[in-house]
Amino acid sequence: MSADPREIPTPKGTLAGVRVVELAGLAPGPFAAMMLADHGAEVIRIDRRSPTVPDPDLLGRGRDVVRADLKDPAHRDAVHALVDRADVLIEGFRPGVMERLGLGPDDLLASNPRLVYGRMTGWGQSGALARVAGHDINYVAMSGALGAIGPADRPPVAPVNLLGDFGGGGLLLAFGVLAALVERSRSGRGQVVDAAMVDGARLFTTHLHSMHAEGEWEAGRGENLLDGGAPFYRCYATSDGAHMSVGSLEPEFYAQLVSGLGLDIEQLPAQQDRSGWPELERIFAAAFAARTRAEWTETFSLTDACVQPVYSPVEGLVSPFAADRSAAETVEGVSQPAPAPRFARTPAGPLRLRRDARRAGLASWGLTDGALAALGYDE
Repeated sequence: MSADPREIPTPKGTLAGVRVVELAGLAPGPFAAMMLADHGAEVIRIDRRSPTVPDPDLLGRGRDVVRADLKDPAHRDAVHALVDRADVLIEGFRPGVMERLGLGPDDLLASNPRLVYGRMTGWGQSGALARVAGHDINYVAMSGALGAIGPADRPPVAPVNLLGDFGGGGLLLAFGVLAALVERSRSGRGQVVDAAMVDGARLFTTHLHSMHAEGEWEAGRGENLLDGGAPFYRCYATSDGAHMSVGSLEPEFYAQLVSGLGLDIEQLPAQQDRSGWPELERIFAAAFAARTRAEWTETFSLTDACVQPVYSPVEGLVSPFAADRSAAETVEGVSQPAPAPRFARTPAGPLRLRRDARRAGLASWGLTDGALAALGYDE
């Protein structure tokens, strides 16, 4: 619904008019660029001459793609010309690579002082590990977040690559770019955004540090309130091998959990009595194991027990709840998550997958014939 009932929502997106050049990379950089493109930014992606991205490349949606060899001076100059007309650059090389190519911040900000130069790395632009290789699991491990995930009697469990690559990485970079654009609207000047996955993942642990300071997070992994240690905040197996999630923290929600399970709260250990947690877990596990996920979903449907089914990624996209929220879009036969968040007056436009850039589109950036020819547009 529009904020003003007299206004008709225009599906152009909040970032219509923002121009972004993205240097192709893996996971976090493309995710940040995807978010910007989802909400209306015009994104040109500079891919390698022999790209290795999957097809369909959902992280590459909404982009026009140009293929260039950044080691070729003519290609590099053409890319520089594109960036001169951009609001944002996104790159994910190791520190020092862009400088050696002549495309570092000093080079590009000198000719385009309004440029927001977004840098995506694992360890950041400085520090002992800055030039060391790593992956999501390493960044999340060093942030302290991984050490809090998993059961007490087993090694930590990697949260796929969601926490480092996409949350602590891509989302942090997108936020940094937008914050820099807001500041530029006041100062008229661009700047470098140093987004590191380890920093983002560590930022996500802020609440855990608050709980630790209050004495509420002192036990080992899998033994605390929010890490599966509490029997009323964890997942349970159902009779069909599926699972239900339980988040009944508040007393009134906990009472509805117990009632839904057909148990007598007066016959159970007190909710906050940690010495009784092992017994509560055993009782709850036995109760959930007696029925299927579908049966428990129906039992707790529209209650405040905070009990919901655990879906696979595919199920999460096609569930009745997802349909009710219009949470998925199908583009060229491929279903994928819809843009988020949602805006009342300037909603995101229809999604499209990546495509090769058209000459007319590149020409609209004001490129010379020579720059277009270097990028392969010489007709």
